[in-house]
Amino acid sequence: MKINQPKPTIRAICPIFCLQSNIVINNLFFLFLLIGLYSCTKDPGSQNLQGKLIHVSACKQNKSSNQGSEIPDSLSCAQYNYAASSGTLTIKHINAGFNCCPDKIDCHIIVRNDSILISETESAAACNCNCLYDLDIQLTNLSADHYTIHFTEPYAGDQPALTFGIDLATETEGDYCVIRKQYPWGFGI
Repeated sequence: MKINQPKPTIRAICPIFCLQSNIVINNLFFLFLLIGLYSCTKDPGSQNLQGKLIHVSACKQNKSSNQGSEIPDSLSCAQYNYAASSGTLTIKHINAGFNCCPDKIDCHIIVRNDSILISETESAAACNCNCLYDLDIQLTNLSADHYTIHFTEPYAGDQPALTFGIDLATETEGDYCVIRKQYPWGFGI
């Protein structure tokens, strides 16, 4: 004997199912809201922060433009100086590798928490040669804290990265170098 029982309808299931779904949806909404609010807050040291490339030297493969340089061409170096009164950090990237005909060299600078990310770019690689340049980079409205500086260089390849830590509260100037032996570096070796 088969007993016909009515199949449950959406209305019969919905009070329990919809209540649980609404709780889950509300919890997810508040979780995303909290994540969104947290990710939109500014880092304390990055308010009104500005960074820009202020000077690019001539190509240094020309012997006359490299004379008097203390840094050999087998090194890629960053020298920094911090003026606490103005919150200005000036970084000179010595021996940055680019094409001989780069059209325009630029830097994109991002500060995230305690990291300063400097991505160096060129708008063209119009010649069949590369050479070394010195770049002057300036960041303003930077608080005197500890930072890790990361350079992204277009021709560094798998050579050691120019990445180092600084503590501007205790050391307002310094330098850091990495050895480079692949073209366009290392002609003086």
